[in-house]
Amino acid sequence: MRKGDPPTWEGHNDKLANRIGFNLMNPMSPEDAVAHVLSTNPTFAVAPTVVRGVTYKAFQNIPPTVHGLIDAGMAQHDNGAADYLLYEGERWTFGEFAAEVRRVAQVLRTKFNIGRGDRVAIAMRNYPELMTLVLAISATGATVVFVNAWWTTEELDYALRDSEAKLVFADGPRIERLQPLEADLNLQLVGVRDGEGMVAHNYTSLQTAASDAPLAVDIDTDDDFAVMYSSGTTGHPKGVVQTHRSAVSAVFSWLMQAVVAPLVTPPEEGAPEPLPPSALVVTPLFHVTATHPLFLLSLVAGARVTLMRKWDADEAVRLIQAEKITRFLGVPTQSADLMAAARKSGVKLETLDYLGSGGAKRPGAQVAQLAKTFPNAGIATGWGMTETNALGIGMIGDDYIDRPESAGKLHPPVQELRLLDDAGNEVPLGQLGEITVKSPANMRCYLNKPEATAETLQDGWLRTGDLAVMDEDGFVTILDRKKNIIIRGGENIACLDVEGALHRLPDVIEACAFSVPDERLGEIVGACVQLREGAALDQKQMAQALEGHTASYKIPQHLWTQTVPLMRGATDKIDRRGLRAACLETEKAKT
Repeated sequence: MRKGDPPTWEGHNDKLANRIGFNLMNPMSPEDAVAHVLSTNPTFAVAPTVVRGVTYKAFQNIPPTVHGLIDAGMAQHDNGAADYLLYEGERWTFGEFAAEVRRVAQVLRTKFNIGRGDRVAIAMRNYPELMTLVLAISATGATVVFVNAWWTTEELDYALRDSEAKLVFADGPRIERLQPLEADLNLQLVGVRDGEGMVAHNYTSLQTAASDAPLAVDIDTDDDFAVMYSSGTTGHPKGVVQTHRSAVSAVFSWLMQAVVAPLVTPPEEGAPEPLPPSALVVTPLFHVTATHPLFLLSLVAGARVTLMRKWDADEAVRLIQAEKITRFLGVPTQSADLMAAARKSGVKLETLDYLGSGGAKRPGAQVAQLAKTFPNAGIATGWGMTETNALGIGMIGDDYIDRPESAGKLHPPVQELRLLDDAGNEVPLGQLGEITVKSPANMRCYLNKPEATAETLQDGWLRTGDLAVMDEDGFVTILDRKKNIIIRGGENIACLDVEGALHRLPDVIEACAFSVPDERLGEIVGACVQLREGAALDQKQMAQALEGHTASYKIPQHLWTQTVPLMRGATDKIDRRGLRAACLETEKAKT
């Protein structure tokens, strides 16, 4: 890929462009290329469409449902004969994968009576069965409930009560955490991989005896597809409700970039045929960074998927070389780890044509380093949210190298963007405002939280809580967050969630959590607490006391204690920013 190309699956994706109706021509500007695609290719036709009383710019000819992406992508995968999924030596062709999806959908319908309006939870690591289940559940008309695999029993209890999911597919460690809830919540547990044999039902035996005939289910494009939990400023995570339309709209917005790319930068004469697109999934599939722009997009982009069960940079280098991986998308920490591992091995990973970052902002200094280490790859960044089905802002190549602190430009063609002040007025270029986006890819609502939904979604516009400025060329730079969120290696952590856990400790009178800069993870959790007179607490004691009550990644790695009230602002609320600055200054003074 040449520096400056838009993000694509194949670098110079002329093969895909020709396949869906384009011939290469003289270079166009990105804006002209988008206009050309919209005016000449019916696949990406857009028109005003009313959804839940709001008019959006929406695709007219995309598959109406998520599981419909399988049929839509069959031709791109050699009519099912192409290799599609690789996991630790196990391989599926696209046709084999599609057949397994149909068998599991039949099991859900006939064995468990799952259908439209039901919710089915998935709690496991990155196993192939997770991908199969996502599509099988959606094929029945039911809603997928993505469960964070790192949650404790208490956190799982909240999500399952909130979502009312009664059927849960889980691996061994998650089965162990779910079993204490089984009777009280009337759960049906199905063991997957190392969870088989731990409960009455197991995935292998259920799907082996099933038919792979497709289900005939009436599903509306605006029915719910999934609930994904995202940390917010409230103590408990919010269930983000995504519809079939919203997820598929995001997928086709990214797919369109693969068509635009060769119009902007045609391949040089005599250039070799690009490698088949192939993605390495290194982040959890219960987050949108992995599910949407990697897994779901792969279905229609003709891309192969290789799953990693657990992040290991040296193993990632081996897989990229052995499987000729072209696309890598992870949190910034993983890009840095990959760079270090590649340098140690003395390899350039020449097959990579896209090296993207999501989930958190990549340190600006890392951008040029990555470009030097991986000269064939377009170094990319992106901003999106669970609430937007990961669709949002992004850039690649020279644009990114020239603006390493920026998040990029809005992805066309169905999104609209405004930067608003607190009163809801649009701010001028160059002034700070809250990123507010409108598109059919936006969530339907927060599950069971009408007030939070009304605060976030207004006439189709989603107020993101991220503060940014935009320049005259449309590049957006995010400067701050209105929400009190710590982003630890791509994992969102609500400060109030941490504070609620700290208040479990009997000697803690009040607590304030905040981010602490970390060279590897970007941010880690820090906290300052007021202790009762005469009490003592260090970080190790605190971590031991919180173990089992909150996920380990939420436990503060830095702790400051005092016996006087925490710093207050003018309104007598805890001054989080001031307290954080003071704590970090004391730490700096020690060194």
